[in-house]
Amino acid sequence: MFEFHTLINVLREDPKSIVFPEGLDPRVIEASSRLLGGNFLRPILVGAESEVQKAAQEAGYNIEGAKIIDPSTYEKKDEMIERFCEIRADKGMTKDKAEKILLDPNYFGTMLVKMEEYDTLLSGTMRPLIEIIKPALEIIKPKPGNKLVSSCMVLMRPYATGGSEILLLADCALNIDPTVEELVEIAYETANCAKLFEVDPKVAFLGYSTKGSAKGPDVDKMRRAAERMKEIHPEISCEGEVQFDAAVSPKIAKRKGVESEVAGHMNTFIFPNLTAANISYKMSKYLGHFDVFGPIFLGLDAPINALTRECTPAMIYSMAILTAATAAKRKK
Repeated sequence: MFEFHTLINVLREDPKSIVFPEGLDPRVIEASSRLLGGNFLRPILVGAESEVQKAAQEAGYNIEGAKIIDPSTYEKKDEMIERFCEIRADKGMTKDKAEKILLDPNYFGTMLVKMEEYDTLLSGTMRPLIEIIKPALEIIKPKPGNKLVSSCMVLMRPYATGGSEILLLADCALNIDPTVEELVEIAYETANCAKLFEVDPKVAFLGYSTKGSAKGPDVDKMRRAAERMKEIHPEISCEGEVQFDAAVSPKIAKRKGVESEVAGHMNTFIFPNLTAANISYKMSKYLGHFDVFGPIFLGLDAPINALTRECTPAMIYSMAILTAATAAKRKK
């Protein structure tokens, strides 16, 4: 049974640091103040120190002990500019242009992680997703062996008897119309993410058809993705193509003739496109009353994650722990 304190225990054994590019946001300041009381995850706030301290005072939170870094006065600015020019040499990057770009808190914060000054990054309370993922793709890039970066959302809802129901949905934020091979990579990375939450992944390749009950390009795509997944990742339980009811209801799965041990018990859902995935996670949040964590970036060669602009301080705190725990587990 997953509890967040298990991730905190991981960090107590191996404390990490996390960069918050939006250091002036009162919600980030509140979450940072709470983290500072735990001594297992050190917040790094990006912004002019006087402005960050003023924002903290106005919000009524103590951030003593937090590292505050101003991109315009950073002591390793020249080294960072040089490194950024090397990374973006194929785009004809100049030092003057790099200096201007690195004043952007998300580019600056991502470079701090790339240079291994700090361990992780979490952003998105004040700016759209594209402004977080663009620097990550340009600077960090996919990890070795991966062809793309994708994302998943983790949904949690407490059981009345204790513990939480945990579901994973992908790709809800990045890839608009993934191919068969891309769906397999997304499914594999999402299944590995599930294990971080102590979930035994049972992957459903979703569609409007169950095992050939309807026809269409998306039906074919999801069926072929499931077949390919079984070929190259036989260690991961999966089925497809299936409709959502057959994925979560054993009775419906049986009625629809799905001969699979995992059908009706699935917890990791792969969608045919971004539209379906994004709508589904938002419906789950607002109608199903799930707590939603993410987007969690998958396949990126560094632990960087995003927040939604409606997130609460409690969500920022939890996402920071999750992001840093990922860094600790990657190290192991």
